Amino acid sequence: MPERGAPPTYRSGTQSVPASGAASTLEERAAALAFLQKLAAEVTEGTIDLPCFPDVVVRISTALADPDTNAEHVVTIVGAEPRLAARILQTANSAAFNSSGKPLTDLRSAITRLGHQMVHGTAMSYAMQQMKNEESLRSIVQPLTELWNRSIAVASICRLVAARTKVGADEAFLTGLLHGIGNLYIMARAATQGTGLGADHAWLDLLVGWQASIGKAVLESWGFAEEMCDAVGEQADHERRWKHEAGLADVLIASLILAEALNTPEPRAVATEGINVFLTVGLKSEDSGAILADAEKQISLVHAALAA
Repeated sequence: MPERGAPPTYRSGTQSVPASGAASTLEERAAALAFLQKLAAEVTEGTIDLPCFPDVVVRISTALADPDTNAEHVVTIVGAEPRLAARILQTANSAAFNSSGKPLTDLRSAITRLGHQMVHGTAMSYAMQQMKNEESLRSIVQPLTELWNRSIAVASICRLVAARTKVGADEAFLTGLLHGIGNLYIMARAATQGTGLGADHAWLDLLVGWQASIGKAVLESWGFAEEMCDAVGEQADHERRWKHEAGLADVLIASLILAEALNTPEPRAVATEGINVFLTVGLKSEDSGAILADAEKQISLVHAALAA
């Protein structure tokens, strides 16, 4: 994260380089960079202000990040927001998370079935829907939708990649789901600044390099585990060194690269040579097509369960 008063920079691989990009006008670029510098200073100081983000989801985030949180406390928090409680019941009974086919009708059982990570994922889905309904964020509804769809895809791939490692599948899924929280934060703040930034998406190109570090700061403020915060912060490090044992960041980076291939026609293959995270997670180019085929099935189920 840039120091206060220093020119904006972002991490690219192992080097820190000036933030740059193309905006339609010099004035637009200057406004975007000034906004970005202000935002970076705030999150560096620990000031997190995500507009229109439901307080109940922040409370859930904080509670679930505490290993001492028991099921009763989670039920109490979720039960205070009937619409969220209904969403969690719906998710627990969806095809993606109800392999037994046995329907649940009480919140405690639904939370137990989903587990803490997926309760959090469902809460994020609820938050995204609430934000899209806000008048002040109307200018970014489409980017929010695209961000959430991508997050579901990355999360689904993360779960499959994690299965090849010792990284927990649920933890990997949630990390994938939250990898774009920095983009969410930047877009929401820009849309409510009254500077016109939210009305023209050309400025978003200037901010791409900042989303990882800002996302890490947001997750840290919510009390997430250090490994998950670091993974989100390191998600663009394609020059990451090979390791004997894969970590959460390796799973996320590999999954983000694989997710890009979903936009290409079949037969799909990802060039894994020269990218150390693929060696770390034990994934070869010929494996990528099978993973993406499995991922598409999972994405469809998860999207039905967590549509926002």
